[in-house]
Amino acid sequence: MKIGIVCYPTFGGSGVVATELGLELSKRGHEVHFITYNQPVRLELLSNNVHYHEVNVPEYPLFHYQPYELALSSKLVDMVKLHKIEVLHVHYAIPHAYAAYMAKKMLHEEGIDLPIVTTLHGTDITLVGSHPFYKSAVTFSINKSDAVTSVSQSLKEDTLRLFDITNTIQVVPNFIDFEHHKGPFTDCQRDMMADKSEKIITHISNFRPVKRIEDIINIFYNIQKEIPAKLMMVGDGPEKEPAEQLCKELGIKDKVVFFGKSHEIDQILCFSDLFLLPSETESFGLAALEAMACGVPVISSNTGGIPEVNKQGVSGLLSNVGDVEDMSKNALHILTNKDLLKTFKANAKAESLKFDIHKIVPLYEDIYKSVLTKVSAL
Repeated sequence: MKIGIVCYPTFGGSGVVATELGLELSKRGHEVHFITYNQPVRLELLSNNVHYHEVNVPEYPLFHYQPYELALSSKLVDMVKLHKIEVLHVHYAIPHAYAAYMAKKMLHEEGIDLPIVTTLHGTDITLVGSHPFYKSAVTFSINKSDAVTSVSQSLKEDTLRLFDITNTIQVVPNFIDFEHHKGPFTDCQRDMMADKSEKIITHISNFRPVKRIEDIINIFYNIQKEIPAKLMMVGDGPEKEPAEQLCKELGIKDKVVFFGKSHEIDQILCFSDLFLLPSETESFGLAALEAMACGVPVISSNTGGIPEVNKQGVSGLLSNVGDVEDMSKNALHILTNKDLLKTFKANAKAESLKFDIHKIVPLYEDIYKSVLTKVSAL
């Protein structure tokens, strides 16, 4: 198949998942075309089966905000006609599904029927999409898609609750490529991060308020009072500076390492003993899954799709949002028992295998075939 993929080309979960999906599809013999305004961050290698087409948005003084949806829909029309793209997979309802529908209608006028698969990732539904300014457009885009998927059952339920959806939504979870988690790391490299007596606690995110970064610092503060420990904070965003200030105020600045954005996430996780994810909400919890794939148990909130990934009492422990004391207690419960920590690490790895990329990508292939069959039958 010739598949077009539209996504945000950033470090965010939706962009990562879309890129990994495209790369795996290319390995399975499909021709994949990424259509976006920048080359996706994980799209490191272009090949005969992987192509990138940049969406340019001309600057016009007439427009206070440049019309990205218009530029994207026009680019989609051109690329579909030029490369004979058979199916379009858009990640995020707004603006991508909306622009895709405009492209679909333009192509239909020229006798080309292009099926659209829309994947809902979270923010496009729970934050942006539910805003009154966008709600009608999001509802329209979802209902006009030929197939719709969500990355968790929780997100599917949120979508059905927030919007008047007449279309069917199929749950296809996010996934992990285990080929990325086989780094030849050594014990001596761990010594660069912490002493042998110290437990390594890790958090990875975009440091937005929804991640509750202050809770992470306070949880670690409670942990380090009881056992020797180091905290690895990976990522960047608006909450990073306040977090650094809080570490100074609590007197734990020397025990916390702020990496910023890093391409050595697997190496950091490889030596981690525990992963913290106390988020206000998560549609899936991809960071938790990546930690589990490295054998790292997760202390998390019980919101959104997180419980579908981090199984209570198996791969980690869950608490109510904002319950720092309970999360601290849970963390110490695991960290202070050597045998229990070993069991949780093994369980985390085993649970993550359920989300192997080779199990999930065929589900998308089946969806593509289904919408292509529908179009050909019209």
